[in-house]
Amino acid sequence: MYQPPHFAEPDENVMRALITAHPLGLLISSSADDLQANPLPFLVSVDDGITRLRTHMSRANGQWRHIEDGASVLVVFQGVDSYITPSWYRAKAEHGKVVPTWNYAMVQARGAARIEAGSDWLRQQVGELTDRHEANRAEPWKVDDAPDAYVAAQLRGIVGIDITVDTLTGKWKMSQNRPEADRKGVHAGLTEDGDAAMAELVRLYGQI
Repeated sequence: MYQPPHFAEPDENVMRALITAHPLGLLISSSADDLQANPLPFLVSVDDGITRLRTHMSRANGQWRHIEDGASVLVVFQGVDSYITPSWYRAKAEHGKVVPTWNYAMVQARGAARIEAGSDWLRQQVGELTDRHEANRAEPWKVDDAPDAYVAAQLRGIVGIDITVDTLTGKWKMSQNRPEADRKGVHAGLTEDGDAAMAELVRLYGQI
């Protein structure tokens, strides 16, 4: 990933928080004659100081067949993003030498993948994933709500992927490269447009 220093987010806690908030990651893998990418919901955890990603996919999805044990993979997580109009820049009125851009937060995780086909591993992963995303519902659904035989049949139709992350790279492009007046203009414009999440990130990373 192209990474100008002023956009780099080095804090792994911040990066893991983005993954938790935006867990649908794009899993990218390659083989000698193929390149594949699939969006999958991930769980992120830290074991003995090492970031770990866990997910599952359909057995009918051919991607898992060329992820051998220890294969290197890339997972891309996209956070908030917003179009940035040059009309928000003071520089537009001063000299007009401005163009549109896009602000975004992104995390890329690289590491070794291992295929998991055991029913115990799969049931735990699916259960944790379900519990996390059902937690705020008035009546959370649980995997145990479905008949055991049905759940067992569904688990036979998926495989798990356990990734030990070697490298986490965070990019928070939040107008940090613009002059202060332009950063303030972007913050004001986003606020007026009701894009509170991006406005807050521009305020934080733009130090305004």
